[in-house]
Amino acid sequence: MQTKRLTLLAMYTAIALTIFVVEAQIPLPIPVPGVKLGLANVITLMALLFLGRREAGIILAVRITLGSFFVGGLSPWLFSAAGGFFAFLTMALALRFVPKEQIWAVSTLGALAHNAGQLGMAVLYMGTTAVLAFAPVLVISAVITGAFIGIIARFLLRYERWLTP
Repeated sequence: MQTKRLTLLAMYTAIALTIFVVEAQIPLPIPVPGVKLGLANVITLMALLFLGRREAGIILAVRITLGSFFVGGLSPWLFSAAGGFFAFLTMALALRFVPKEQIWAVSTLGALAHNAGQLGMAVLYMGTTAVLAFAPVLVISAVITGAFIGIIARFLLRYERWLTP
């Protein structure tokens, strides 16, 4: 791997992890488990666009693993991993069909997939479908936060020459 590419990979990972840890400290006004801004997903989107699927997957896996170690534990890791995996697959697939100028749509699909993955893990982990009662709130929050994250990512596209190898 080229030195510049490896450096960018480390930089993206450090930024994503920092955002994840800081965001975990911010209390949200909605008392529904799983609702959060997901600001670190901006980094996942940028990595998918500029570094590739393999590198973006590595960044995501490291962020989820270390982030859960720093702010959670095993059960938060399970939920983050399930949501992150579904979001990553969805965004990687969507980027094949959606132009990067409409990254907000890719981000929104990723947020919806993330919440679906977390709800699926919650059903498995808790052994009940009662947690699906949170689905409507999670869908609404995913659309709002996903679009917001996508708008931030769209803004960052202006700085593509600094974000690419």
